[in-house]
Amino acid sequence: MTVDEDVPPQTTAHPRGFEAFYARERTSVVGLAYVLSGSRLGAEDLAQDAFLAALRHWDRISTYDDPGAWVRRVVANRAVSRFRRRAAEARALLRFRSERHVLGEIPGESAIVWDAVRRLPRRQAQVVALRYLEGWPISDIARILDCSENTIKTHLRRAKDTLARRLGEENLP
Repeated sequence: MTVDEDVPPQTTAHPRGFEAFYARERTSVVGLAYVLSGSRLGAEDLAQDAFLAALRHWDRISTYDDPGAWVRRVVANRAVSRFRRRAAEARALLRFRSERHVLGEIPGESAIVWDAVRRLPRRQAQVVALRYLEGWPISDIARILDCSENTIKTHLRRAKDTLARRLGEENLP
């Protein structure tokens, strides 16, 4: 699933149905972007970029069984790209400054858990966020990330094992 960002929108008017789709999906997509990025502003940017890509290709995306899954996949993939870009920027800043750049954090006790989730391999972090932040069933996560259900289960099990070791918890959900 490739989004060609150089292609201009198909129409200058808002395609019919997009507004309802956006209103229905926005909050949960921003939430997903937030736990994957750790930044409120970054989450808003990721979500808006994904929705803009959907709007540009709404004629095609609206025919999908679950356009929300497509938007979530775009967010998940762009969160990884954004993280890599920010990590490279932070390393560059460290070369020029002794101070470390700190991104915004998730407040409360959950910050520790989501920080550990973000340190997981990319796909494991995406699976955990979709499963435990948004409550998606395994079959839907598989569809969103374009993987088999067994692959999703494997990523989830590995993520739980790693998080249990890192957080000292024996029985994570």
